[in-house]
Amino acid sequence: MAAELEGAAAVAEFLAGRLRVRVFETGTALAAQAARDAVSLLQEAIRAHGRARVIFAAANSQLDLVAELTSLPGVDWRAVEAFHIDEWVGLPASHPASFRGWIQRRIVDRVGLRQVHYLAGDAPDLEAECRRYAALLAEAPIDLSFLGIGENAHIGFNDPHEANFTDPLMVRQISLDDRCRRQQADEGHWPDLSSVPRFGLTLTCPALMATRRIICCVPDARKSEAVRNSLEEPISAVYPGSLLRTHSSASLYLDRQSASLLSRGFPC
Repeated sequence: MAAELEGAAAVAEFLAGRLRVRVFETGTALAAQAARDAVSLLQEAIRAHGRARVIFAAANSQLDLVAELTSLPGVDWRAVEAFHIDEWVGLPASHPASFRGWIQRRIVDRVGLRQVHYLAGDAPDLEAECRRYAALLAEAPIDLSFLGIGENAHIGFNDPHEANFTDPLMVRQISLDDRCRRQQADEGHWPDLSSVPRFGLTLTCPALMATRRIICCVPDARKSEAVRNSLEEPISAVYPGSLLRTHSSASLYLDRQSASLLSRGFPC
């Protein structure tokens, strides 16, 4: 096997539909390249529009990416306006599992931002909160979204039983399936499955696809089934991640482990 090098070149690259897929030796190398690519895209947006409007996924799969991105030079973070994808219903921002808190600790506190818009899962009127957030998203195009793919192939909180590729809404309340909830418990965010909330607020599938560019980082062997299904099964809400194959400017970053079930082989 080739030596593991920080930021090493991809060991494989191919298209799945319109989606550019790159496979790296390790999750660290994956994150390093994705972060460098993100810097270029943020710089491009700021030059073109005077600001960059960005959506962040708050998830374990994004930890290395975000750590690398916020440590790299070259981004005027004072020109970056940020959103996040989802939040638990009923959870205050102060809760350790809150995605608002995740964004605050791992991005805002590190680099500062021009503006950050938080989706409040504990708002007294959730429908009004979804409308408010949708209006903010619609004020101008989103330049870049950072996404992941869940173990059940969800994007955002759009689990297979709820995902709607033609959803008329941009933001909605959604129920979560047990596999999604189990993933959250297994990752250490909750003590057990029964503790994980059953509902969340999320950007819908059309909202996520409406962005100009997408960087989707999916490391780790536990995501290998979701990766295979998203890339090799028919494009369908049964596998929400398959929708990425329709986007004209999306890139998927894998490591050997997350790509291990794909039908194509990769050189050693």
